[in-house]
Amino acid sequence: MHNPPPRLLPSALVWFRRDLRADDHAALFHALKAARQVFCVFVFDSAILDKLPRADRRVEFIRDSLVDLDAQLRSLGLAHGVADTGLIVQHGEAGHLISALAAQLGVQAVYANHDDEPDALARDAGVRGRLAEAGVVLHTSKDHVVFERAEVMTATGSPYSVFTPYKNAWLKKLDPFFVKAYPVAKFARALAPLPVEARGGVPTLARIGFEPTNLHQLKLPTGSIGAHELLDDFLDRIDDYGTARDFPAVKGPSYLSTHLRFGTVSIRRLAREAWQRMQAGSRGAEVWLSELIWRDFYHQILHHHPRVAGHSFKPAYDKIRWEHGKHADELFAAWAQGRTGYPLVDAAMHQISQTGYMHNRLRMVAACFLVKDLGLDWRRGEAWFTTHLNDFDLAANNGGWQWAASTGCDAQPYFRIFNPVTQSEKFDAGGKFIRRYLPQLAALPDKLIHAPWLARPIDLAAAGVALGRDYPNPVVAHDQARQLTLERYSVVKTG
Repeated sequence: MHNPPPRLLPSALVWFRRDLRADDHAALFHALKAARQVFCVFVFDSAILDKLPRADRRVEFIRDSLVDLDAQLRSLGLAHGVADTGLIVQHGEAGHLISALAAQLGVQAVYANHDDEPDALARDAGVRGRLAEAGVVLHTSKDHVVFERAEVMTATGSPYSVFTPYKNAWLKKLDPFFVKAYPVAKFARALAPLPVEARGGVPTLARIGFEPTNLHQLKLPTGSIGAHELLDDFLDRIDDYGTARDFPAVKGPSYLSTHLRFGTVSIRRLAREAWQRMQAGSRGAEVWLSELIWRDFYHQILHHHPRVAGHSFKPAYDKIRWEHGKHADELFAAWAQGRTGYPLVDAAMHQISQTGYMHNRLRMVAACFLVKDLGLDWRRGEAWFTTHLNDFDLAANNGGWQWAASTGCDAQPYFRIFNPVTQSEKFDAGGKFIRRYLPQLAALPDKLIHAPWLARPIDLAAAGVALGRDYPNPVVAHDQARQLTLERYSVVKTG
């Protein structure tokens, strides 16, 4: 006897969110397998967009990536003889638009991929309820991490709070199944032609109330096409990643973080590439895979401890008294605007303001400086990065800031305080990165560019630099700030 084939749903809707690609896409694959006709939608969610500045690189990145996604869906449809497939794009409150569109299209199910950020979970709960009232089911799948939620747990069934044992368990659990691609194209014949009223394509930025940014001048490629260009380039130099990644003036990172954030590339593809190369002996691939595991780690922390969005992972650290008042606000403004007098910190802050990107080593340096040199609440810096980073991801951003502030899980000890000058001398010894973002210091010799206030007046004059006019004096003295930080953290009883 043969088992009868499963009964297919007449139609389904795939809701794209942080997964802007058509290949190796969990929700799209499951929908195509389950239904005779599958529609695809993306909603520019006003609940998110209304809070953003009108010129936001991320919105432009999403918009451009949707054009690529629409083309991917059309191509998949045409390959199976289905014309006029593509992406429905709407603008408004996603929670209501999805249920209204499901009713309009008469679908029996909506498919989406998980998003474990607290606001997204609340949104999805509301959508699930509204759909259920109409007899429509919401199915969600894992897609943006390799292992999520409770998939990697301790022997006692509790979540890990220290990275290294989590990493070891993660690697032990990994096998080819978990990084295997979903064969979307195999079932693409189920893609449905777009409703006539939805064939207008992806709206312009102006139509959704946004303005162009410098995204294209920055040459950050968008969409899956752009992601695979960057990946191909990185795989040619991945073996050097372990050493090259720490130097901001060197082409060391993959530069794929924004693509990972918006899902224009599959995490399974990246993990598979890294794992295979690691097994072949690439130390660089091993280090890169470890970075991808950190990403999973922070996502499972957010899932199990949603309070970290706003509070210290270690509750005792919420007792710390941070600097406040007018002087604290002035210090924060100096940090945010790249006017601290510490060149590596200032160059890093100019990089994020001008490009929406900051090198990972510099994220640690800049965050540590805000918290442990200026004595300011880590949440102020976290919020600044939230607004300015192209690759902003709540779990990773929060995890990184709490690591730097020593308030998080497996964070650096509170007494480990980066010296911004020695970090500069070590990781930008020739001052190449500093000169790129602080051209007013360009004529200083390499040995003096890391701490201009220590230069002799004759050397400053020779370089055309007047401290206080061309470049600020330091807003704090690092050694004094370090002592204040040790006193500030003394309220925390460490085990």
